[in-house]
Order: sequence, then C-alpha cells, then structure tokens
Amino acid sequence: MEAPHNSPAAKTAPKPAAPDSAAAPASTASAEHGGSAGAVPEAVTVALTVTSPEQMQELGRRLARVLAPGDLVMLTGELGAGKTTLTRGLGEGLGVRGAVTSPTFVIARVHPSLSGGPALVHVDAYRLGGGLDEMEDLDLDVSLPESVVVVEWGDGKVEELSDDRLRVLIDRATGDTDDERREVTLVGIGARWAGLREALG
Repeated sequence: MEAPHNSPAAKTAPKPAAPDSAAAPASTASAEHGGSAGAVPEAVTVALTVTSPEQMQELGRRLARVLAPGDLVMLTGELGAGKTTLTRGLGEGLGVRGAVTSPTFVIARVHPSLSGGPALVHVDAYRLGGGLDEMEDLDLDVSLPESVVVVEWGDGKVEELSDDRLRVLIDRATGDTDDERREVTLVGIGARWAGLREALG
C-alpha cells in the first residue's frame, strides 16, 4: 500500500485557459503555506486534466520544453497514476538515451542526453524512509546543476536540494476502475517558475 501523498498548494479561483490537444489547463496563482512569514516561496499552480496515457506522455514532452539544467521535479501520485509515463515523455522531450522505466529497484537511473542537453536523473524515493541524509549516496546535489532531476515520492525528502522546484501531483480515480482520467496539478515554487503558466501556454 502506498502512503497518502501531500495535498497541493492552496488554491484560488481558476482562470480560463486556452484549449490544448494534450490537456485543458486551468491556472491559479497562490503562495505555498508553511514556514515563517516572509520565508514562504511564491508558488504558481497550473491544473490540468489528462484523459489517457498518451496525453500524459505528451504532457511530459511539453514540460520538457520548459526544463533546464538544475531543475528539480517532484512527482506525487498513487501507484499507476502515471508518474513514470509522464517521465517517459520528459525523456523523449529532452532527447535522452535509454528507455525511461520505473527506477524502483535501482533507486536512481541516469539518462544522458543525445543532443548536448541536460541528462535526466530519474529517482524513486518510495523505499527511502528518511530525509535528504538517506539520499546522500545518490549524489543528487552533485547531479542537479547540470541535469534535470525527477524524483518520484520525493515529498519531505528532497526539498533541501533546491529552493526552486516543480511539484507535479497526479490524482486518479480510486477503486476498481478503468477510468484513465487524471487530474494533474503543477506547483512551481520559487522565482524559477514564475512564468510557468505562460511557458505551458
């Protein structure tokens, strides 16, 4: 069984968004709560609806166009929600080598770029119970400046790596269902992600 994931940042009334072939976004802007006054990073929230694995993969390709070396992406969602499918799209968009599969049994997998761009470091932190100290052997702090680091189940474990990070929360219908619909919430934290809505538009 999976541990429940953290809830997304505080929501405000959504603004209308332009239609897209992969998903129909609705954007909100908010400040992520928690921490002392004045130290709370600005957060930009974009909500999307995805109705198939193909659309989830296409969303990953779209996100890849926004990513740059040094970016930290944290994926949260139940088993089967589409985290690895999204990451596969990221890998395609970044033009990296090797098939992107779940790194559960190796914890981390590095996909070098085939085009001189950033490598994709794909991490599964589900079996790592503690904070950043338990992940020191992965040298993520060393990899981050020149790579795009994507961490599944990273909430509460890798935030110390960067003040600027992109959280991707994927919600799916629960129970015995074949419903492929997913509600995807992108939360860009820090100045790096101030233009997230425009970049995805």
